[in-house]
Amino acid sequence: MEKPKPLIGHKIDKSTIINLERGKIPPQAVDLEEVVLGAMMIDKKGVDEVIDILHPDVFYKDAHRFIYEAIFKLFETSEPVDLLTVSSQLKKDGKLESVGGDFYLIKLTQKVASSAHIEFHARIILQKYIQRSLIKISNEIIEDAYDESTDVFDLLDEAESKLYDVTQGNLKRSAETAQNLVIQAKKRIEEISNKEGLSGIASGFDKVDKLTSGWQPSDLIIVAARPGMGKTALTLSMARNIAVNSGVPVAFFSLEMSSVQLITRLISSETGLSSEKLRTGKLEKHEWEQLNVKVKTLEKAPLFIDDTPSLSIFDLRAKARRLSSQHGIKMIIIDYLQLMTAGGSQKGGNREQEISTISRNLKALAKELSVPVIALSQLSRAVETRGGSKRPILSDLRESGAIEQDADIVSFIYRPEYYKIDEWDDEERTPTQGQAEFIVAKHRNGGLENIRLKFIGNLGKFDNLDDFDSPFEFQSKMNAEDENPFITKNLPDANEAFGSSMNEDFNPNDNDVPF
Repeated sequence: MEKPKPLIGHKIDKSTIINLERGKIPPQAVDLEEVVLGAMMIDKKGVDEVIDILHPDVFYKDAHRFIYEAIFKLFETSEPVDLLTVSSQLKKDGKLESVGGDFYLIKLTQKVASSAHIEFHARIILQKYIQRSLIKISNEIIEDAYDESTDVFDLLDEAESKLYDVTQGNLKRSAETAQNLVIQAKKRIEEISNKEGLSGIASGFDKVDKLTSGWQPSDLIIVAARPGMGKTALTLSMARNIAVNSGVPVAFFSLEMSSVQLITRLISSETGLSSEKLRTGKLEKHEWEQLNVKVKTLEKAPLFIDDTPSLSIFDLRAKARRLSSQHGIKMIIIDYLQLMTAGGSQKGGNREQEISTISRNLKALAKELSVPVIALSQLSRAVETRGGSKRPILSDLRESGAIEQDADIVSFIYRPEYYKIDEWDDEERTPTQGQAEFIVAKHRNGGLENIRLKFIGNLGKFDNLDDFDSPFEFQSKMNAEDENPFITKNLPDANEAFGSSMNEDFNPNDNDVPF
């Protein structure tokens, strides 16, 4: 069969030629496009109902795409949308003659009497566009699959990425104008100003949230530390605060510990029962009650844990996309970066190149899903060999400077107590016992700070460091906690906190404290 010759002035892509050879035409609903555009020009309600559903590319006919672009411009500038204003806007754009002139616009408005069922019609137009997009993507995948030089894992990742974009109704678009971006930015600023609290996702650590305004969408956050500093404990505490307190869905990818081990640590943190007791199962009757009551909040939390070992960046992106579409996850945590593999064509490179690839792809994933991604990272042994303070610095990041380059925030965990340092190196020389420092060493959109947190080793948990000016404030906190019969208190820790300044009249009732 002779291939059809392309029409003069029309560009026909490969997928269209294939369809014509098979006697098929792309899915379309031109009659509904006419009805929707006509309804939008005669009824303002019609514009409001479909402006968030459709975008210019969904229209099959070029003339209809130009008309919708004119309507969209009028809507963005809060101008009225009707036959005359649309005609005027098309004249400004130099496209009035291309669409068939005023006669064609009048013809569209005569096809409908009202905007009834316009949303239903718009969704059919969108479905036809998705069908055309799937045909185009499938043809591209078939063509690439026949190319022997294409890496199969790269092809899979690209195919899944394109299909994910269709699922989200967010197909790749070209560069946007400054005008559109300014409008979007102003809208976001207005939303933030009207929103109570933080603009991002609260970590549950007050001073950290004050510095960052919460973890922001599209940010890559690196949390680095030497082994034993509490990287997993810190991010588990964050995941717990976000999922349990805020009800925000979190995905936790653990390459080091099993999912059961992680959830056991969370149960320890939630119930106040030590990890040792949970590991041995030697619990008293009241502790079993404590476990059963406290664990219910954790059971309901939207927390998703994946413990696939040696996870490749390709697998991570695939899993994250599925979790985003199925469960609407708003945050991703990876423990930890050095245990990941690049996969695909990058597998044969050296380790530094592999880490660079992983780091770059994590940032791309954060932007693609528009969620904050927290990745844990190991530090080099240079920290241990340094004399004096063991506080980490940016050059201690292990294996690749690309991590520092790609990250929006680079932070470290420092516990002097781990190095047998009993006092902080500040003017007050305060004790370091049960304390840690969260060091923000790079912050692309904010300031730097060293923030002290409470570290509860037996529970594998980080918390806000409460500063009490007097023992009476401590007593009032304990009285508030007495309302919950299952909370665990530790009087020796309280005495250490106050030291010799403890008021002699301050005598908590030992009978009220369950050990």
